[in-house]
Amino acid sequence: MPHLDFPVLVADIGGTNARFAILTAPDGEVVEFPTAPTAEHPDPADAIERTVFATSALRPKTAIMALAGPITGERVPLTNCPWVVEPRVLIERLGLSQVLLVNDFEALALALPSLGEADLLQIGGGAMKPNAAKAVVGPGTGLGVAILLHAVGMWIPVPGEGGHVAFNPETERDIAIWRNLTRLDGHVSAEWVLCGSGIVRLYQAIARTDGKPAPLDRPGAIGDAAAAGDPVAVETLTLFATYLGRLAGDLALTSLARGGVFLGGGVAQKIQAFLTSGEFRAAFEAKPPHQKLVGGIPTYLITHPRPAVIGLVAYARDPGHFGIELDGRHWRA
Repeated sequence: MPHLDFPVLVADIGGTNARFAILTAPDGEVVEFPTAPTAEHPDPADAIERTVFATSALRPKTAIMALAGPITGERVPLTNCPWVVEPRVLIERLGLSQVLLVNDFEALALALPSLGEADLLQIGGGAMKPNAAKAVVGPGTGLGVAILLHAVGMWIPVPGEGGHVAFNPETERDIAIWRNLTRLDGHVSAEWVLCGSGIVRLYQAIARTDGKPAPLDRPGAIGDAAAAGDPVAVETLTLFATYLGRLAGDLALTSLARGGVFLGGGVAQKIQAFLTSGEFRAAFEAKPPHQKLVGGIPTYLITHPRPAVIGLVAYARDPGHFGIELDGRHWRA
């Protein structure tokens, strides 16, 4: 367990946006800062200098950063963003005493025990069991996955790259659509379909399958078209919710997440109406021969706007409450 020097800067750095906050002391206040679009900054240090240092006299001693990508070595490139995070450069440039890096969905997993009813919307039935495993999956710029286990009196996050598992069609309609779905090196992963750009790929595949035009090339535009009743856009988001339910159900079985499966990521909140209309939960529970088991596992949409920040703050307040692997992820001045 590390000794953290305060104030602590926490940073949730995704493929599109970076979110910052400073925890002044273990029992102190949390000062939040505006969201910084990653495209507007050449690197994370610049984003911190212009978003945090330019607007506050607080100067952090520790930085805990959640990154969208695997953490290996002294230079950590992000999966869906051109930034490269270099902890020793951050220590020198920002005057820090230490830097701790975690996976972005690891940070989201850390938040799960702290999220209350106001931060969640339950989808379907099931009941959360205390101290049981929890899982989180989230479509955004990419597709993140993590598990949270409780053992020896602490919560232990298990991050991974589960968004890149193979993703296959089930129904005849799926098979027809898959024939028209573009591929990455001949492969269709869950992330290829279940992310922001995946909405566009799915929309285009449905249109090609039915011989219809596909004039839209942005997820937001497809969402607007669905709200206006466009049939291709409606089917796109209906199938997106169905496919996300299938993946979430697989994750529930893999981790036996009786503490709940949680939906995070920027896309999920924007398609709430489709996630709550029934298809998501039906696909989640359709896991023969274990329908009853999965049916007892609750699913939740995370509605808090900055859940990963909540997770990092929870860790900074009480590192002993969580089991995080520090080897190769913790740097000191």
